[in-house]
Amino acid sequence: MEVWLDLKIPGYMNEITKIIQTPGSEMADVWRNGGFMMLCAFGSLGSAVIVSFFASRISAALAYRIRESVYNKVQSFSMEEIKNFSTSSLITRTTNDVTQVQMVFVFGIQLLIKAPVTAIWAIFKIVGKGWQWSLATAIAVAVMIFVLSIIIIFAVPKFKKIQTLTDNLNRVTRENLTGVRVVRAYNAEQYQEEKFEKANKELTKTHLFTGKIMAIMSPAMSLVLNGLSLAIYWIGAFLINNSSPADKLNVFSDMVVYLSYAMQVVSSFMMLVILFMLIPRASVSAKRINEILNTSPQIIDGNGASNTNIKGEVEFKNVSFKYPDAKEYIIKNISFKANKGETVAFIGSTGSGKSTLINLIPRFYDATDGEILIDGVNIKDYKQEELHNKIGYIPQKAVIFSGDIESNLKFGENGKEELNETQMNKALEISQAKEFVDNLTEGIKSNVAQGGTNLSGGQKQRLAIARAIAREPEILIFDDSFSALDFKTDKTLRKEIKDKIHGVTTFIVAQRIGTIKNADKIIVLESGDVVGIGKHDELLKNCPVYQEIALSQLSKEEL
Repeated sequence: MEVWLDLKIPGYMNEITKIIQTPGSEMADVWRNGGFMMLCAFGSLGSAVIVSFFASRISAALAYRIRESVYNKVQSFSMEEIKNFSTSSLITRTTNDVTQVQMVFVFGIQLLIKAPVTAIWAIFKIVGKGWQWSLATAIAVAVMIFVLSIIIIFAVPKFKKIQTLTDNLNRVTRENLTGVRVVRAYNAEQYQEEKFEKANKELTKTHLFTGKIMAIMSPAMSLVLNGLSLAIYWIGAFLINNSSPADKLNVFSDMVVYLSYAMQVVSSFMMLVILFMLIPRASVSAKRINEILNTSPQIIDGNGASNTNIKGEVEFKNVSFKYPDAKEYIIKNISFKANKGETVAFIGSTGSGKSTLINLIPRFYDATDGEILIDGVNIKDYKQEELHNKIGYIPQKAVIFSGDIESNLKFGENGKEELNETQMNKALEISQAKEFVDNLTEGIKSNVAQGGTNLSGGQKQRLAIARAIAREPEILIFDDSFSALDFKTDKTLRKEIKDKIHGVTTFIVAQRIGTIKNADKIIVLESGDVVGIGKHDELLKNCPVYQEIALSQLSKEEL
């Protein structure tokens, strides 16, 4: 409708031209044709508004679905896939890259339909009006295509680099913001500024290069449009001069109409050129988004095994693990069994594989060899939701979310009803967080900043422990989760867990002998191998590695 109305206007212009040149014509005829031109113009405007509305709705909905798909896909990734994409890159792909695709869609829906239709329709309107004018129009279009080709050849390779450099700038900025305390403590502001400046300059330089290439487009298009207008008038002057007196009016009228239609043709190609300027960058962004969407998660759900007769039993059978690109195994041939209600502790030197071993239980990674059974069922047979509902996990670095203390305690779901106040208070008491929470102005409703930056390290750890306990899981996993606690709090917390949480199988990774010495089973690791299994007293007698660790922390008399 919009194109049809636009192309009707030159026809009325032709009529007005003839009326003005015809002796005895009336002004009413000019007004009538002019009124039709105005109606066509307003009709075209109305059509354009409706088209823009639907184009915006469609492109916004597309961006919404892409962001949702990317987010859900990332949520399904294991640690292995997440490491393939940096955090900064995932942020850029979810925001900047999606915006590029959205932009090309909002213009593309309109221009990809309107521009070709306008060009073809206008060409049909001017066919047979004069081969000289047609040749001039063809030359103008050829020049535009040539300019566009130059832009594509030089600019497109830079668009991919721009997105990569944007990732890098996001990374540097994120590092600086998350590590601001360390930066200030080490007087490293100047170093960080230089690091940011380098990333910023590189991105700016690339943007300027593509901007300069793109800047050729505007003057080139103006030159083509104005040159074509001049050529049509110049050719028209010759044709009018050489035509008979009776044909001069028709030639002049044809020239006016031809110019209008020729402008429509060239404008249509200009619209396509604008679209082709957006497409290369959007194409790069689309490929980056598809890299995420086309990545298949290595860890997939099993058929499900929620109803098991055994509760809280964990068994490792000849489990070995190595990272996909690594040649050497991180842990080798590990076998042990933890019965319901037992506490199993892991200790060993840094890099011995303690955290890696513990992360196999919730399937953050899958074992390379062997199998892990929970309640007599291979963990690969569980749906991930079922498996995670059995586990309360406290990572090495306590992760606290923005909101309040209550929202952090209620975080997630484990197949049960929402936590009540009694359950939350019990979890806070066991984790030794009750005292500091009650001392806060708003208590459990107190605000928590992003990352828990308004809490101390020990407070964050205790809240993370309370969150896991509040789930009332079958299995509790403490991945070096007592490191920020003082010895007294550590001891009291472990006693509370033992006295008030019954029937829960507990796994503890720790560096302190005091934290694990009362465990039912202590597993000593050295370079991925088990070098000792037993209780504290047994290991002191027959495990040299455990003896060495113990004597490095406590004297013989204390032991």
